[in-house]
Amino acid sequence: MRVGGHRVREHLLLLKPLFIFIALVWLIRLILGLLGAPLAVSKIFTVTGAAAATIFWAAWLIHSRRFGGYTNVVVASLLLTAWGQILVIAAIVFSILTSTQNVFTQPEFSMRGDDPLHLHHIYGHLTFGIGLGTLFGAGMGCLLFWILRELVPNAPQRSGNENNLI
Repeated sequence: MRVGGHRVREHLLLLKPLFIFIALVWLIRLILGLLGAPLAVSKIFTVTGAAAATIFWAAWLIHSRRFGGYTNVVVASLLLTAWGQILVIAAIVFSILTSTQNVFTQPEFSMRGDDPLHLHHIYGHLTFGIGLGTLFGAGMGCLLFWILRELVPNAPQRSGNENNLI
């Protein structure tokens, strides 16, 4: 399947460092929670914030590498937002399975109420987290992409023969 002229695998390869960045922020936040760091410190490492930042980074990559257009920015927004939300859900599910608590299941972040399995929290990440995150990220990413196209024109494509010139 091609989206914006590129296969999903090509999108994944382009975004690989961004997926790693989001995973590192997630892991740091989890470790800080396990070490008992103050919430003010843990809040600095936000997976949602990391996903938003990587969408801007993706828009710049798509522009600078001439990877595609607005459709590719939207796909990047969906993939990066979904990855961040899936990591958070994985931490919640791990907490449920091990009967432990981590930063993602603390009452300050989960609005648990009388839901011992955090199902409302998980559904929230699956629906609003991915849906609104993708929409907002796509909008902001496309705006940045448009600004880049207007203010930072790309150099003409190289034909590949320039490397043979001495």
